[in-house]
Amino acid sequence: METTELLKRVRQIEIKTRGLSSNIFAGQYHSAFKGRGMAFSEVREYQYGDDVRDIDWNVTARFDKPFIKVFEEERELTVMLMVDVSNSLDFGTSKQMKKDMVAEIAATIAFSAIQNNDKIGVIFFSDKIEKFIPPKKGRKHILYIIRELLDFKPESKRTDLRCAIEYLTNVLKKRCTAFMLSDFIDDNDFKNALTVANRKHDVVAVQVYDKRMEELPDVGLMLVCDAETGHEEWIDTSSRALRNAHHQWWTERQKKLNDTFNICNVDSVSVRTDQDYVRALLNLFAKRN
Repeated sequence: METTELLKRVRQIEIKTRGLSSNIFAGQYHSAFKGRGMAFSEVREYQYGDDVRDIDWNVTARFDKPFIKVFEEERELTVMLMVDVSNSLDFGTSKQMKKDMVAEIAATIAFSAIQNNDKIGVIFFSDKIEKFIPPKKGRKHILYIIRELLDFKPESKRTDLRCAIEYLTNVLKKRCTAFMLSDFIDDNDFKNALTVANRKHDVVAVQVYDKRMEELPDVGLMLVCDAETGHEEWIDTSSRALRNAHHQWWTERQKKLNDTFNICNVDSVSVRTDQDYVRALLNLFAKRN
């Protein structure tokens, strides 16, 4: 992508997604994603009904009357965007490509994060870790992330979700909230890795898919190509049996994926490229409150 066109697209996405995060997501994001815990704020005199476990014995001994520690929610979060950049995301048959929707959702989450004074970082992955951007704050950092979301060129075409999840577990020492943005087209088992990662971190899955993964159109002979392997094959979409078999395959695949998220206790949402991702994210946030 040429520099002028890239900067124009960065600006367009910034205007759209910053507006969404300011006007729609601000409160929902804050309440859906809590801080790391409670941080010490001050001491005050003990009052009837206070928890005796909060008594500060050093201050109590000094003043010869009971004082307790007061805690406040520690709001600052570290947010990681885990972005699938494999070739299967380079596909779309309606409003936009899967990778373009992923970029918009990631940018919206990023702006929501910095408005809450959270750090934001990115892991780009295929079947390997393509790039790691350490978490930081600030608009300049967000714009750098958006540029990379729009213009990143992966070295590999394939997908390995387990590799990305294990990297998150190993590279982030402190607890973070990780948004995994992918079409989740990967036949490898990543259940164990996701279970371990979600014990250490708060992992949220955002699936982006195209309607043609769900339903094949009746348009006769069609040449289909696997974007990750390059395998090509002619199929006859006028066959109702073939279309039904494809839909059944998709339904079973989705059930298996949702079962995995449920077993791993991971919140998830699926959004189609011709649908409104704003509503999908709001539903996700509401589910966590």
